[in-house]
Amino acid sequence: MKTHKIKFLPHGKEIDFEESESVLHAAMEAGVHVNASCGGEGFCGKCRIIIEKGDIEDGISEHLSKEDLDAGYRLACRSRIKSDLTVRIPVESEIDASILNRAPPRRTARIQQMNLEDLKSKGLFIPPVEKRHLELPEPTSADNLADTSRLIGFLRLKHDEHRLVVRLPVIRKIPGTLREAGFKITVTLDRPVFDGGKTHIVNIEPGDTTGRNFAIAVDIGTTTVYGQLIDLITGSVLAEHGDFNGQISYGEDIISRIIYAEKPGGLDTLHEVVIRTINRIIDHVIETSQVDRQQVSTITFAGNTTMTQILLQIDPRFIRRHPYVPASTLYPSIRAVDLGIDLVDHATALVYPSISSFIGGDIVAGVMGSGIHLSDQLSLFIDIGTNAEIVIGNRDWLTCAACSAGPAFEGGGVQCGMRADIGAIEDFSVDPHTLEPMILTVGNVRPRGICGSGLINIVARLLEAGIIDNRGKFNRDLKSYRLREKDGVYEYLLDRQEQTQIGRDIVITENDIGNLVRAKGAIYSGCQTLLEAVGLKIADLDRIVLAGGFGSHIDIEMAMTIGLLPEIDPDKITYIGNGSLLGARMCALTNRIRKDVVNVMKKMTNFELSETPSFMAHYVAALFLPHTDLDLFPKVKGRLERRPGPKPVVIKELMS
Repeated sequence: MKTHKIKFLPHGKEIDFEESESVLHAAMEAGVHVNASCGGEGFCGKCRIIIEKGDIEDGISEHLSKEDLDAGYRLACRSRIKSDLTVRIPVESEIDASILNRAPPRRTARIQQMNLEDLKSKGLFIPPVEKRHLELPEPTSADNLADTSRLIGFLRLKHDEHRLVVRLPVIRKIPGTLREAGFKITVTLDRPVFDGGKTHIVNIEPGDTTGRNFAIAVDIGTTTVYGQLIDLITGSVLAEHGDFNGQISYGEDIISRIIYAEKPGGLDTLHEVVIRTINRIIDHVIETSQVDRQQVSTITFAGNTTMTQILLQIDPRFIRRHPYVPASTLYPSIRAVDLGIDLVDHATALVYPSISSFIGGDIVAGVMGSGIHLSDQLSLFIDIGTNAEIVIGNRDWLTCAACSAGPAFEGGGVQCGMRADIGAIEDFSVDPHTLEPMILTVGNVRPRGICGSGLINIVARLLEAGIIDNRGKFNRDLKSYRLREKDGVYEYLLDRQEQTQIGRDIVITENDIGNLVRAKGAIYSGCQTLLEAVGLKIADLDRIVLAGGFGSHIDIEMAMTIGLLPEIDPDKITYIGNGSLLGARMCALTNRIRKDVVNVMKKMTNFELSETPSFMAHYVAALFLPHTDLDLFPKVKGRLERRPGPKPVVIKELMS
């Protein structure tokens, strides 16, 4: 039987496989996961692939739209091999996105969950896009004013609206709509950010539709995209949905995305992929809430600087090159359809501004959503991920910095690491005498690997039990089959292969622990450096605000035990969940946010940690568990001194 070479991207795996066999079969043999919950019968439509090079037979399915087919999508189970192939596995076919939509932990507190009455009582309800119902006098021979002039004049006289601009598409609709509706119509107004700006009339509808006005808020993350559909009359969230950012198939982090964007056609591809993800989310929230798509007037976006520039099809290449300059920090309002967003042509897209190449609109949105810019309290805001962003300040001043923590918190750089998907170990405890573990997984199923929050908990518990020391090294004096050496690396056996879903042992190695120590060290030293730069110490903090999906799942005590977070009163720590989405929602509800954000940007000072001399000294000092200076963590120090086995090494004294 004739064979062909099949290459799977982004994994880079290749396999020689027989002609006429399915691509799904080849993927299984190559060890490349493709979702195929129906067993390859073609019923579920989940095993979507992109044929980048080569010929296949069939591959057509009712699950694929014309747009999908034009973009190269096929179903792996229906695609028969005819030649050498290059096959890309899109993220939605590789990862189960249902995990993104599970209920958040109870501890997640949305501290600025204002409703419309809150905004009105504070004088903050100034919606960026608003509707007005008008009953215009009909023209006569004595009053034959032009239709557009009649509309503008009525708005000025009856509603005190000034500096009005009518877009050409609206002018085209005005004559017919006025007469169809008996001159009883609703106009949609796009408000300016600042007083004195122009208000644009962007739509006209027959009758009174002021009770049906909706917005969509979107957080564009490097890994995930979340959207909410908001009722602009009540202020309530009608539907919410998350999905993996389809760009993952072209690189896990922002640097690899930028590199891909520099290739011919790369920027357009990344833009189209993320727009496709956003449109899927829009379809889902609209269908779930049973809202008329025609009544969605606004969509607001918040994302890091790279994601924002790719969304807007702006070349991001200079973000990663010294002196790290973004194309822009502020963006005008845009017609959503001009970005490829599947909304009506008058829907306005509003994009959060950035501070720098590495402090993006997602962090600005989180700061605005958390309200630290309005508070007298000294707050430390941390959004933890592959890149950790840190903001310190209050209503009078703000400073910010970004530090690269690496992929450990998302399961990267860990031998058995994975994202927080079904089967990921997320909690752990260990008997200090028998060294036997107890593990809990996402979904309460057999384990597949270790997610970021699970990694933190495992390392903290191993440290407290005396199984590892302050350096993250295993205690060689302990005797247990759980502790072993393999290929010169010590590891702890979490679960045997016959008990796992992956058919091999799940372990945590000293190398894994070292990667976590470097990641947590970067974040803690970033906080120390930023505080020191403004003449403050950790003891001066009034509260810590944790943002992001990962931050919502962190166990505070465990995070302090390994030295990821400063040791302060846990009651001073607040989780806000997805701060970027929270800020995007508030932007959709009130124009006041768009006004305030400019002032926040003006008073936010950005520090480049790599160019701050004290950062490296703080970083080296933080490369121990929890720190070289145990006095910074008195509670952890006390627990370590009471643990079985050897007492903690006072590394600070050894170094001196």
